[in-house]
Amino acid sequence: MRAIPRIGITLGDPAGIGPEVVVKALSRAEQLPPAVYVLFGSERVLEDEESALGLRVFPKPWPPAEAGPGPGLYVRRMDLPPGHPAKGRLSAECGRASFEYFAAAVDEATRGTLQAVVTAPISKQAWSLAGLAWRGHTEYLARTCPEAIMAFWSEPLKVALLSHHVSLREALGRVKAEILEAFFLTLDRSLLGRTSRRFHFLVAGLNPHAGEEGLMGSEEEEIRSAVGRARAAGLDIEGPFPPDTVFRRALGQPEVMVVAMHHDQGLIPFKMAAFKTGVNVTLGLPFIRTSPDHGTAFDIAPRRTADPESFFQALRLAAELS
Repeated sequence: MRAIPRIGITLGDPAGIGPEVVVKALSRAEQLPPAVYVLFGSERVLEDEESALGLRVFPKPWPPAEAGPGPGLYVRRMDLPPGHPAKGRLSAECGRASFEYFAAAVDEATRGTLQAVVTAPISKQAWSLAGLAWRGHTEYLARTCPEAIMAFWSEPLKVALLSHHVSLREALGRVKAEILEAFFLTLDRSLLGRTSRRFHFLVAGLNPHAGEEGLMGSEEEEIRSAVGRARAAGLDIEGPFPPDTVFRRALGQPEVMVVAMHHDQGLIPFKMAAFKTGVNVTLGLPFIRTSPDHGTAFDIAPRRTADPESFFQALRLAAELS
């Protein structure tokens, strides 16, 4: 019999839509796979959100008094930030709180007491105001897992990013055969360890028309060399393909994943295809990490009109991959 997974959930930035989408998604708990769901965050923030939304999720204290807790929702109480944060307002205090929620869940997952962590959105600006050295979740995870890969998962389209939260100039500098080959091998190994599928990888070129045989750039030679080496190592991989058509080749193909050369090359088509249901997945870790494919949305946070579907799907995928 399959063991019941333990899945950590972080509230995200208390001033953003994180607490809202968490409460809305967990109010549909009966539609989620059976698991021990452990919420890391402030009970005050959670109660404020429940009151504003007119919903209750009824978590029990974590850790529970009994050994071997059964499926259900629990809360690991963390009294940050102090007071009642103002919705929609960027602050160092909320940045620090969102980091502490996340770091505590990651610590538990690293020690093996959780099999997955599902993260509500944080603000990179708020983390910077709090004096934190990391730009976001993935960068923090990469400090101990340098092979961490940012990927995006949905029924219509799946995408993995060679680089993510760096400038375009820095991203272009990473399109080198040795870096790409290592990336392809790590990606394939990570997926084999989590799913029963063997993925077919379609690799995007960098330049228009995939370089047009060198007329529009030479980076495709680096990509082509890395693809050849990865194929020789046993991967099911092709490319480079013109970036403006490769995503159409993968659309609606559940066992096909596009490898994009940089953040916007992969995220623009992905969010066009699956913004409401897409999930951000960090691969290459000893545990699963998922999150919704949107940010804190400070502009709409006070209105409580956020759609929780992406976060709900992140919970489902975490349970499935666990």
